[in-house]
Amino acid sequence: MNILQINSSLRGTQSESTRVANAIVAKVAAANPGATVTVRDLGTNPHPVLDEAALGALFTPADQRTAGQAARVAQDDALIAEAQAADVIVLGAPMYNFGMPIQLKAWFDAIARAGVTFRYTENGPEGLLKNKKVFVATARGGIYPLDADPQVPHIRMLLNFLGLTDHQFIYSAGLAMGPEAAAKGQAEADAAVAALA
Repeated sequence: MNILQINSSLRGTQSESTRVANAIVAKVAAANPGATVTVRDLGTNPHPVLDEAALGALFTPADQRTAGQAARVAQDDALIAEAQAADVIVLGAPMYNFGMPIQLKAWFDAIARAGVTFRYTENGPEGLLKNKKVFVATARGGIYPLDADPQVPHIRMLLNFLGLTDHQFIYSAGLAMGPEAAAKGQAEADAAVAALA
């Protein structure tokens, strides 16, 4: 089994989303002896954002790309290869200003490539990253009802679009609402990890 962990927090060792993601990976790895774990920390080593130069490189035929364009596309290719090789993907996704960090959005932008990780058909788009389990560890300062959560629907939509339809969110919430609420949120996240099959 190949496990891919994507951390996107800027808080390093103080990150709650990374702490929970680490716990999920440990739980999955313990249940699958011999599993390999690949960790990509986008907070420490951010992937370049999609800009005009990157878009130009992607839309230039491979045999016509400059060395710089080829190198930029190769950066995205590496992330795609990791996602394709993974059986389980664990995303550490803190909530920043009601959404995902730009570091995580850059990862989604890098791996979403027409004809590679999704394709358009006469029945609409079809995700090609199938038969993978995804866990999303999200940490947030507040507490949001599921029907009013500003972050999760966007992440869920992107996962589904890519064919990653088997996903589970684990929440560590209330972290900015005082010590008691933070401890409760962390304990609920820990209990959710412990309950994973």
